[in-house]
Amino acid sequence: MRFSLISCSLAALLLSGCNSSSDSDPVVVEQPQTATPASVQLGPRPFALVDAMAAGPLKEALQACADNNFVASDFSIGHRGAPMQFPEHTRESYIAAARMGAGILECDVTFTADSELVCRHSQCDLHTTTNILETELASKCSEPFTPAADGVPASAQCCTSDITLAEFKTLKGKMDGANPAATTVSEYMQGTAPWRTDLYAARGTLMTHQESIELFKSLGVKMTPELKSPSVSMPFNGMSQTDYASKMLNEYELAGVAADQVWPQSFNRDDVLHWVNTHPEFAAQAVYLDGRDAEPGFDPSNAQTWSPSMAELVNQGIEVIAPPIWMLLDLDNNNQIVPSAYAQAANEAGLKIIAWSLERSGPLESGGGWYYQSITDAVDSDGVMMQVLDVLAQDVGVIGVFSDWPATTTYYANCKLANNDA
Repeated sequence: MRFSLISCSLAALLLSGCNSSSDSDPVVVEQPQTATPASVQLGPRPFALVDAMAAGPLKEALQACADNNFVASDFSIGHRGAPMQFPEHTRESYIAAARMGAGILECDVTFTADSELVCRHSQCDLHTTTNILETELASKCSEPFTPAADGVPASAQCCTSDITLAEFKTLKGKMDGANPAATTVSEYMQGTAPWRTDLYAARGTLMTHQESIELFKSLGVKMTPELKSPSVSMPFNGMSQTDYASKMLNEYELAGVAADQVWPQSFNRDDVLHWVNTHPEFAAQAVYLDGRDAEPGFDPSNAQTWSPSMAELVNQGIEVIAPPIWMLLDLDNNNQIVPSAYAQAANEAGLKIIAWSLERSGPLESGGGWYYQSITDAVDSDGVMMQVLDVLAQDVGVIGVFSDWPATTTYYANCKLANNDA
């Protein structure tokens, strides 16, 4: 797949990011970032990760394709865009991910006070992902900023459901993070991890769900919206949970997007079953995000702790499952990375598998953290990321991997996968 070059004027027309105005008000369009070029641009990071690998056949194979003409791949999924360096769920982050060859981009979907759908990872993350606390809208936050004092960390909570769509569109995206030791709003907003960057912070263009659809169409990529769990009681202003789930898919239909271009996701299995039962055209690509590791007693190495079982999920009509990376991997007696019992069971049941999320852990020298917890003893350098991708692709058989820096997954897909479509 290659991208079509679109002009700034077209992008501006489709994706101005303007505030809501009356019919008589002039619409001021801010000049948008240039759209993605026709060729994929990976930058130096994936090459550095290959260089960091231990010597062996995989490293040699990946080095051998360094001069390839790289193309976009559906195996490469932009997790919130490219949030390793760009504010997540912003126009700038999405375009960066498309430039790096992500064939599928993600909009996490939540809603505003006037029940409009927008792209945010959580309904209540505006205080860590935008500049809301330094604007007049801070007065509308569910919980105002409270400075750190007497051993109690600084806190705030600002939700999309606290404000209208027009108000949401006045905000700017920043890198996700907060400083718990802060005594001022300015200090609180300075919480970016040291392996990320603030070079593009507080300038990110926030997106409605509909705007993300138009942007993704213009970039020639597929779409994977995630229906986020509401932080408010449902129904909300008359909108039930099933209304919310249907509204998300209806916006693709209204935009003329074919169902085979969309991979709707939810951690709530009832949402997925609702799509399967009431939106059958989307059923084949409806993704059950498996977060059952948070449930007491769940053990990915013990099928007796999984409820429902893999076979039961298939019988319910679920065809795609997406767990975190660590649930799909294990170590054998020689400390080699291999598919987990969970991965084997999913394959035996006939489920397609998507993994999340690569490039979200920072440097891997000390075990890799949460996303690598099942293989910690084998994680000693950033080069292990390519080895993990290889096991996921070749042995587990995943059809795609979410990444905070899609150039890495694009590089691997171009080198090692004959078919780059999910």
